[in-house]
Amino acid sequence: MKLFNSKWFIVLVHIAIWVVYLYSPYFFRPSNAEFMHGDAMRNHFMKEPLPPPLPRNYIHSIFTHFNMVLDVILVSFFYLNAYVLLPKLAYKKKYVSYVTAILLFIFLIVIAHIAIFNPALHPPQFRPGPPLGAGFFRFLTILACSIAYKTIIDKIAQDKLAKEKENENLKTELSLLRSQVSPHFMFNVLNSMVYMARMKSDNLEPSLIKLSSLMRYMLYDADEDKVPLQSEIEYVESYIDLQKQRFEDTVKVNVTIDVDSINHYIEPMLLIPFVENAFKHGTGMIDDATINIMLHVREQELKFVVTNNYNERLKETKDKISGIGLANVIRRLNLLYSNDYKMDIKDENGLFEIHLTLKLT
Repeated sequence: MKLFNSKWFIVLVHIAIWVVYLYSPYFFRPSNAEFMHGDAMRNHFMKEPLPPPLPRNYIHSIFTHFNMVLDVILVSFFYLNAYVLLPKLAYKKKYVSYVTAILLFIFLIVIAHIAIFNPALHPPQFRPGPPLGAGFFRFLTILACSIAYKTIIDKIAQDKLAKEKENENLKTELSLLRSQVSPHFMFNVLNSMVYMARMKSDNLEPSLIKLSSLMRYMLYDADEDKVPLQSEIEYVESYIDLQKQRFEDTVKVNVTIDVDSINHYIEPMLLIPFVENAFKHGTGMIDDATINIMLHVREQELKFVVTNNYNERLKETKDKISGIGLANVIRRLNLLYSNDYKMDIKDENGLFEIHLTLKLT
């Protein structure tokens, strides 16, 4: 791809196209023998024979000079029209000036034709040369190609610019989403630390160690586009351990992780909002509070299931202060994985369940 986008490659392609286009007429030009045969036929039917033909080298020189002049005019017009006349005149609706410029180039072709093939400037027996219409047709062809070329490169440039803007917008939006996830998560973790400090729990010190590992991941790894799946799993496990230390035996947590390979990558902090949501709504004034977390990876496909029961009377209150974790992760899934993910959410009879299927890289 870098070769095709190289300026030198583009220049070489232009040169190759011009060589093929400009010099192809030489391969189809009548030979000197054909000219002589034509003269003999005309002598047979005319009362006064034509003068002896001019030397072949002289004829070849005249045609070469004309084609060289015409080639210079056509090549100059192609790029002048594409990079000057169209942007400066046609695109700005200065149509009279644009047409005038085109007529000027047509006039140059006529002048070149007359100057080189005018019988007054050459022996009277010399043929008048190629028809003027041939040069005019080539000019129209170059005009059409120049307009098409400019239209195409403008379209490519616009699409590239739009893509760059879209990518920048996506990067900006993802950065904002990540920055929103991290404080929200930290707010909940610190609340857990405060609770353990008040209870004078012996788990406070190991919890702080776990928190430091979480901070390290959030500060150094979460800024990457992709992280190893194993790092994301360790992050989730550390969070679960912190919550287990906080709730002790009041919440039953079942975790099942089955991954076929460590060579998978995922968007950082993509799974934690689902787990965080389960602990937020699946704890408190709930009988037999249970949270089930299952992660299964096979052949580049990740299946992530999180279920929790909740107190329907407290759900509305918790929703009002639930933050933005789930909403953000759904938005990030749409931005990053588009059609490569599927998510189903079930919420009925006091049971909340999320099924996420994701294609990994």
